[in-house]
Amino acid sequence: MKRFRNITLLVLALLLVVPAMMWGKGDEAARRKSSYIFLEAQNEKSRDQADAYFDLVRYAYELDTTNTTAAFYLGHCLLTMRGANKDRYERALSLIKKHFDAHPDDFYETTFYSDACMMLGHTDEALTALKRLCASNPEKLELQARLAEAYARTGDYARSTATLDTIELHHGQSFQLTSKKINNYVALNDTVQAIAEMRRLLDTAPRNARYNMGMAGVMQQFGKSDSALHYLNVAQEVEPNNGYTYLAKAEYFQEIGDTVAYDQQIYHALTSENLEVESKLGVLVTYIRQQMQNGDSARRAVQLFDVMLSQHPHEADIHQLYCEYLMAHDDYKAAAEQQSYALDINPTDANGWRRLMIIDMMDDNYPAAIRAAERALEYNPDSLDLYSYIAPAYYQMKEYDKALDIYQKALAMTDSADVMTRSDLIGGMGDVYFERGDTVKAFEVYGQALELNPLNAGVMNNYAYFLSLSGLRLDEAERMAATVIKMYPDNATYLDTYAWVLYKKGDTAKALEYIRKAIANDDSPSSDLLEHYGDILERDGQHDEAVKQWKRALELDPDSKTLKSKANQ
Repeated sequence: MKRFRNITLLVLALLLVVPAMMWGKGDEAARRKSSYIFLEAQNEKSRDQADAYFDLVRYAYELDTTNTTAAFYLGHCLLTMRGANKDRYERALSLIKKHFDAHPDDFYETTFYSDACMMLGHTDEALTALKRLCASNPEKLELQARLAEAYARTGDYARSTATLDTIELHHGQSFQLTSKKINNYVALNDTVQAIAEMRRLLDTAPRNARYNMGMAGVMQQFGKSDSALHYLNVAQEVEPNNGYTYLAKAEYFQEIGDTVAYDQQIYHALTSENLEVESKLGVLVTYIRQQMQNGDSARRAVQLFDVMLSQHPHEADIHQLYCEYLMAHDDYKAAAEQQSYALDINPTDANGWRRLMIIDMMDDNYPAAIRAAERALEYNPDSLDLYSYIAPAYYQMKEYDKALDIYQKALAMTDSADVMTRSDLIGGMGDVYFERGDTVKAFEVYGQALELNPLNAGVMNNYAYFLSLSGLRLDEAERMAATVIKMYPDNATYLDTYAWVLYKKGDTAKALEYIRKAIANDDSPSSDLLEHYGDILERDGQHDEAVKQWKRALELDPDSKTLKSKANQ
């Protein structure tokens, strides 16, 4: 906790050195001093100086423990500060109770005390405080609502319902009050009273769509499916363009297991124009997840997206969701298009730009990724993450000088104490130097990266792999690769590196064991991985199987002359 500063510090210093005679003597002096300190605390609070406020409130209470206002606000601070534990909560509650005991009719303080008691499980005390407050403030029906909720939370549903009846007597019937009473009856499994309560409200407006949906919900709750459908049909008949009636009906059909009817209702709900966008997005996420789990055709999902975008073309969240859907189907070009539309609507979205760059790179469209990064930097010029994406894009395009330049810029932006990020960036530079053919510099740079972060798995993996390709320091390469797979035993790339180092060292049997683990842990093995598998099989004397793997690799990289030669043996 920071100490208070400036004028507050000066005030406290004066208070501590001014002779006691200026304040009076004994308890009276302490009370006056406490009151003055508490006023200073309020000043600090008005200036948003939370630390100084807390220290002053605590000091005010320490000076005069009979100051119940200081006790209340000290308890309030302890209860709401981060990292509080059970002991601190109980101490906070005891401080707040001091004020309640002295001033039980104070509206705000007693309300807060009741809520705190309820939160900490002291339900009887919460009810005592609320009942006292309700008695002294009979006109405040919001207190009655709190009391009804408190009764329900303690399982006293009868008193909760009676309190809701009191509110209804003053305010009249409402859907909210009726719903709360029905919840009480449902908790008691009182079918008759729950249905009667909803019927009483429905009788006031038999053609009200919301009331009919409410009645359908009650009927469904008690297993009366036919009656529930009747009221849903009425709601839809009354308001045929109300998307919420279709949602309610979709939930009904889902519960009874009619997937065809469920699908139809969801479609109508999502294509209705008066359903809120937020609700549509929530429904669409659930619907598409179900579609994907069931292996259904994507045609309906794409059609829904098209309809929703025609209705809400400027909703970035819909474009974003469509992008994620397309990515899940490996349609990166279309996904990038939808992400671009979302960014046109919200161009300052740094995460959106990063997502677009990743999509472009997954599509091997590195120039597009760099263009996206350049636009992103116009809106987020200090984003280190963006530079971290640009450099690898240049690396993939074999524009090594540009990649090194970006890495240097990123390093200049990185705090010297951020050794993890600096290690990653320097490790990336090592990759670039190796591809340029400067192995000496590459290995020197990898060493620098590992000095900063000795457990940088990515750097150790690449260092070990490139050492094996160069046929240098293979024992060191094996130690690094082994360390990495201990950290990440299921990572296909790291397993491949370890297998390749073992292959280079002549340990064919062990290399075969780990390359197979790599294949098993990769849903879509790369051409490099399959080529390595073929090479290890060939050395193991399994020529036909090796050719089979080389042919698989060639399908993924048909322009590789090396693979063509191997596959045609």
